[in-house]
Amino acid sequence: MLVALLALMLSVPVFAQSALPPAPYADRQIEDPALEKKARTLMETIRCLTCQSQSIADSNASMAGDMRSQIRERIMAGEEPEHIRAWLIERYGDWVSYEPTADPILWPLWAAPLILLGLGLLLLRGRIKRGRRA
Repeated sequence: MLVALLALMLSVPVFAQSALPPAPYADRQIEDPALEKKARTLMETIRCLTCQSQSIADSNASMAGDMRSQIRERIMAGEEPEHIRAWLIERYGDWVSYEPTADPILWPLWAAPLILLGLGLLLLRGRIKRGRRA
């Protein structure tokens, strides 16, 4: 009896399936090549929320498929890619876009490498001057 119960518990994931059908344009391209190129270009700059290291154009995750479908549907409806990007950023946050923003709160982050490089050059100059004196 215990073995049968254990076998039943282990077999449940085998019979599990997604209740939702795949998104209609997840893996189907738009017939108009110009619109598909716009959609594809945008998809390559949007990060997959599941994979986190791939764009949605390269990811096989179901979430990425849904996002690809939404982008293609919006492009076919006549929406501009930048409006779609803004909508995705509003919905999922700045992290979803591979293109960095120039918000004032991020200026210290952009300036940090330059400041560290300047400090390194000052330290190097001091070492060189000390080396010449000795």
